[in-house]
This record gives sequence, C-alpha cells and structure tokens, in this order.
Amino acid sequence: MASELQQDSVIAGGNKTILCIDTSKINIESRSIWLHGSPLNSATSLLLFQLSGISTVSLLIDVCLRPLGQSTLVSQIFGGMIFGPSFLGYNRDVREILFPMRSTMIMSTFAGFGIMFYLFVTGVKMDPVLMVRPGRKAAVIGAASLFVTLVFSVALALVLKNFITLSSNLQNSIMLIASSQALTGFPGIATLLDELKILNTDLGRLAVTSAMFCDLIGMSMVGIIFSLQQSTSSDIFGCVPPILSIVALVVSIFVILRPRLVKMYYQTLETKSVDENSIGFIFLLVMVAAFLSEVIGQHYIIGPLILGLAVPDGPPLGSAISSRLDTLSKAFLYPAYSALSGMQTDIFAIDFQSFYVVGIIVAFAFVIKLIAVMLSALFFGLSLREAFVLGLILNARGIVELTSYNLWKESELIEDKEFALVMMSLVIVTVVITPMIRKLYDPSKQYASVKRSTIHHAKRDSEFRIVVCLHSHESVPTIMNLLEVSHASRESPVAVTAMVLVELVGRSIPILLPNHSRRLVPTNSSTAGRVCNAFSQYEEDNQGCASVQSYTSISHFQTMHDDICRIAFEKRAHIVIVPFHKQWAIDGKIGSMSRPIQNLNINVLEKAPCSVGILIDRGVLNGFVSVRTSSKFQVAVLFIGGPDDMESLAYGCRMVKHESVNLTVIRFLLFGGENSKDRKNDSQLINEHRQDNMGNERFLYVEEVLRDGEGLSSYIRGAIAHFHLILVGRYHPQSPLLEGLGEWSECPELGIVGDMLASPDYKTTTTVLVIQQQRLGGKLFNHNLPFVVRNRDSSVVPDDLPKKLLHHGPGDDSFSISLDDFDTY
Repeated sequence: MASELQQDSVIAGGNKTILCIDTSKINIESRSIWLHGSPLNSATSLLLFQLSGISTVSLLIDVCLRPLGQSTLVSQIFGGMIFGPSFLGYNRDVREILFPMRSTMIMSTFAGFGIMFYLFVTGVKMDPVLMVRPGRKAAVIGAASLFVTLVFSVALALVLKNFITLSSNLQNSIMLIASSQALTGFPGIATLLDELKILNTDLGRLAVTSAMFCDLIGMSMVGIIFSLQQSTSSDIFGCVPPILSIVALVVSIFVILRPRLVKMYYQTLETKSVDENSIGFIFLLVMVAAFLSEVIGQHYIIGPLILGLAVPDGPPLGSAISSRLDTLSKAFLYPAYSALSGMQTDIFAIDFQSFYVVGIIVAFAFVIKLIAVMLSALFFGLSLREAFVLGLILNARGIVELTSYNLWKESELIEDKEFALVMMSLVIVTVVITPMIRKLYDPSKQYASVKRSTIHHAKRDSEFRIVVCLHSHESVPTIMNLLEVSHASRESPVAVTAMVLVELVGRSIPILLPNHSRRLVPTNSSTAGRVCNAFSQYEEDNQGCASVQSYTSISHFQTMHDDICRIAFEKRAHIVIVPFHKQWAIDGKIGSMSRPIQNLNINVLEKAPCSVGILIDRGVLNGFVSVRTSSKFQVAVLFIGGPDDMESLAYGCRMVKHESVNLTVIRFLLFGGENSKDRKNDSQLINEHRQDNMGNERFLYVEEVLRDGEGLSSYIRGAIAHFHLILVGRYHPQSPLLEGLGEWSECPELGIVGDMLASPDYKTTTTVLVIQQQRLGGKLFNHNLPFVVRNRDSSVVPDDLPKKLLHHGPGDDSFSISLDDFDTY
C-alpha cells in the first residue's frame, strides 16, 4: 500500500526465500514515536533492540540458573530461544515485529564479526607450543578422546543408518552429527573451567592441554574437509590446489607475519606499553585474514584463529589485545552469537524418531568418550574420581560446537530439525555435566590437611618452613627482614618458598613454574629476577641454615589461592605470608588498593593447609630499617587471647632468638576477669614461653589491665610507634575490650585489632603481621593441650630494666611499662 512506510515481499521457491525490502520510504519520521512511528522500522534501532532484549533476558536466566550451578552458555542459548520460534517467535505477529526476516542477515553479520574476534582473542591466549608438544599424558588422553569417540560414534551411526528407517534429512546428516560428538573444543573447555574456578588446578591444566591437542587435530581435519569441498574434479589431484592454499595461508602467517609480531613483542617489552597504531594494525590483519580464508574456500573464522596463534601470548602484547577485546567479546559478542544460535532453534520441528535416534548417538558418544578418557587417565596414575571428572570436562560443549552447527546450517548440510536436535543435545549435556563437576571436584580438598601445621605446634628445633608471596619487588626488603628475624640456625633451619604472583592476562592457561625454568614469561623477569637475587643472597648469608626455592604463579586472582595452597601443602609449610592489598604512598596516605588481591587473601585464609600471615608493609614511609644493620630491632606481640594470638606469640618467641631482636609481649587483661578460664589457659601458655626465655634479656613481658575498647585503642595508638614490627592474631574471643572497635572495620580479613593497625588514621611506619592459626574444617582448633603450670615467680624481667618503668597493676603478677621511657630499654 502507498501509505505504508515499508513493504516486504517474500517469494518462496523450493528451499529458497527471496526477501524484497522497500527502503526508499524509511525516513526519520518512521522511527519517531512523536510522529506515531516505530523505532523498529530502522535496521539500526531494530538491531539494538534485539541485542538489548536478548542480553537482558539471558542475564535474568543466568541469575535464576546460577544457584543450580549451571554454565552461562545455557543461559545465553535459552535467552535466544525465548525470542525464537520455540517460544515468543512461535507467534507469527510477534516474530514479524521483533525479529522480522529482514533483520536476520544483519544479526547474523554482527554475530559473525563477534565470533571472529572472539576466536582471534582465544587464539592469542593459546600457546601453540603446547598444541604441538602437549606432553605425553595430555597427548594420549586427547588422542583417545578424539579418535576412540570418532570411530565408535561413526560405527553406531552406520548401524542406525542401515537398520533403521530414517527421514531423508537425518539420513544425510547422521554421519555428520555422529562425528561432531568427538569434538573437544579448547575455547569451550577453558571457558567452563574458568567459570568453575578450577582452571589452574592440575586437573584443569591437563584438561586444557588435552583439548588444545584435540583442537590441533580437529582444525587440520576441518581444513582438509573444506579443501576437499573446493575440488572441481573427482581426480585426487584436483584436491591439491585447495589444500595447498590453506597450507600457504598458514605458512604466510607464521613465516611472514609472526616474525614481525615477535619483533613488535620485544619492542613492547622495553617500553612496557603497546601503541594504538600497533593494535590497529593487528585488528586490520584480523579482517584481512578472515577475507583470505573466504577467498580460498575456508570458513572466515579460520584465518583469525590462526593469526591469533601467531601473536605472542601474555603481556604486554597479548594482554594489550585482550584488554581491548576481552570484555567486549566475553560480555557481548560471544553471548550474542550463542543467543543467535538459540534463536534459530525450533524445538517444534523435532519429531520423536529423530529425537531418540540422535539421543542414542549423543548418549553413546558421551559414554564412549568418558570411558576412553578415564582409562587413559587411570593409566597415568590419576585417581578414579579425578579420571571421571576429567572425562566429564572433556565431554563439555562450547563455542566450537556452536560454530560448527551454525556452519552446517548455513551450508545446508543440516536442516532446521537436525539443527534443533544438536542444539538441544548441547544444552542437555552442558546442563548435566556442569553441576556434576562442581559437586565431584573441589580443588581445595587436594591440599586439605588433617594434621596441624602451625608454628605453635611445631617441634622444638625442627625445620621452620615458610611460604612468602610477592606481587612486586617493592615488598622484597620487608619480606627479607621478616625472614631474617625468623632466625635461621643449624639447630632450626629455615626452608623458604617464595612465590611471585602475576595476574593472568593475555593467555588462557595458568602457569606455575620454578623461576629457574626456561619457560618463565620474560615480562616477569624484572620481579622474578630481583626476588631470585634477594633470596639467593639470603641463602648465601645463612649458608647451611637456610634453603630457598622460588616459583612464579601466573593465574587469575580469583583462583590463584589454589597455587598458593598447593605449594604450602606440598612443602608442609608452617605459615604462608601474603601481602596486604593496600600500599602506602610516601606521604602516608593509601597509594593503591587492589580488591582482587584482597579477595585472594580471604581465599587463602579460608583454605590454607597451614597458618597464614597478612603482611602490612609501611616500609616506604621510613626509609626501611634492616635487621642486619640494626642493633635493636623492636618486635611486639599484642596478646588478647585465642589461638591466633598463641600463634603470634610462638612466632615472636622464635624471633627473639635472633641477637638483634628485642621482643615485647604485651598482654591485655580485662579488669575483674581474674577467674576467667580462658585467661588461666592463656597464662599457662605464656608462662611456658617465659620459662623458655629465662635469662634472655631481650625478652620482655608486659601486662596491661584495661576496662574497655577505648582504653585498648588508646594504648595501642601510643605503643605502636615504639616498634618496627608488630605481631597480632586475626581472631579474638568476644571480650569487652573489643566492643565498639569492629563497627567501622574495613578489612574483615585482618580482624578487629589488625584492621585498626592498618587504618590510615594510625600515623605510623610500623610493619604489622596479622596471623591466623591453621583451621581444620573451617573451625578454630581446640587447644586442650597439656600445660605445665609453673610458679608465677618465674616471671622473666630483664635485669637491666629500670625499676622506675615498672608500675604494678591491679593484679599481683602484672606490670606495665612506661612508653615514654621505652627507648631507653
């Protein structure tokens, strides 16, 4: 009609649909609600509406399914299905308004660009060396997963094809569907493991490496199949030019482009930054590679994926590319492609016969792959549970399968019914295995300890094992000070394990390597090199009394605690030291703050197989005081009560054995609490340590009787400036001394007193170590230990301590020290 702003004419002929769109009448009025138009008449507005609607619905579904442990892939596909012919799109009027046929090409093109750049970033994060040389274990498991599943699935498809009457479409596509079950796509596996927070576990690394090896074989097979399809002759030599063309593309990328990219990589190592021209040049290469792939008859995603493999992974080049594309691709482009696949799924096109035939193939292939992976994994010594979980992981579906199904649909190798069947099989498999993996595999159990591994419970004069973690070389001096005061001796040597923690950016596979390994990422050489030099010097200065090992962990902060806890478990550490997430500037204010590091510290506190210390380093404020050059290094233990303070006291009593350390144990008592059972137990323990330090003039015990939290805060504020290092427990039993102090707590991982000491309001240069004693089962230990009760007259008071400093408190055995005169001691 002449009055219509837009007229669509659809002419159906066979399997083809010709769409005619009259765009001459689409103008600004047709998109304005004030002129009674519809914004959906515009192709741009329609695309924005579709993307917004799909993303919103997918997000809502994800929120609903997250408590059930489901993957975001399921939510994204369901989000698309809501608008497709399976639900809202089943109504013709709704379909023509929200998703008219004229928008299909635009939406497909947008999703195509999205998947192209997503797979390019995936290729950037992949290590081609691991694809070619994955290791014997990963190669065997990956090959078994691929070839055993392929052989048995295709054999079953042949049997069904010959002995069961199938529809013509299913008859033609059943072999393709069966062979697709052998796919093990690395991007989907990596995405799933990242969601499950098990990417940097041993099992996760093995699964990813095996999947990468499968991808190498799969990509080669797909390239050959596409090349065979380009042959215009039945003669075998007719396949040679297409195959040579894909080989030429790969060779050109790795021989011509990769040296230029490697040169760019080493240039960025010097400047630590990548200029925008280089990034723009690489993005241009992505589109050129996609175009060349189409020219030689391959799918357009092949070129960008191969180009991504040629780009050096990791920072600074790989991380610069990832930082610009990661959020966009993961949060928008990839979900849009998944949702578009769901939107094209019509469950009403499925008939019962096709459903159970495809269901038999999918279930059979699932079991075969599970058995093949399990047998291979058991051969290499994995436990039955780990082998089963690994089989589930390698059965996961993801973007590779989605891309394959869409490609088949575009190439008319499968029809709508078969497409809906394989999409539903993908969803069902993902729905089943994801919560199973969550339930069966808890990475924290691999380093869970049933034995006490603490300083307090360590045997006297046994080896002291400590794991120290560093994010930058700036904390090295303070860490070295802490190790020095830990007093390495021949009777009680110190075994140090240093871990350089680096955020995983620009690569997919987490790495945990010893720093002497040649595979160490060059960008970490500055921090790792300084750490190695500093610790080597420490080992040399304490030759025969100390041993040092150094590692670099490159992982996501949300899963980095797995590496820390794993090393602590393997080394049977007594304590793990992690840096505080805040750093101070030279003016005494907070210079930087990292919430991911804070979450890392909380995870370590919850799951560590030993005690944990959080180091609050203010060394930048005082120019740093070294133990080796100082004759009096003042250390204080603030003792209120509880297991954590016991651990702090045990560590402090080890430090006081160092000839340069003066230790002051300040015990805070509640006025009128003499008959408390906890107080008596604490007194027995303290007397043990006082007896052990009998005659040690550098050991000072002080009791301060207080009435409330205000008195405690005031005392600590005045005392803190007199010490170089303060040890305090994280958790304390409920006490009137702590009432009101935790109301404004900013850092719960430090506890009430630790948070108070870390506050910028405390103008101090003192380093603080907040200690939590090892937890078993997430609970505090019951310290019903046999204490030796000694006479209170065995109190240790240095002979040279001026008597005028001592003031008797309300208790017979207590005294306090005048802080104004403390420095004379």
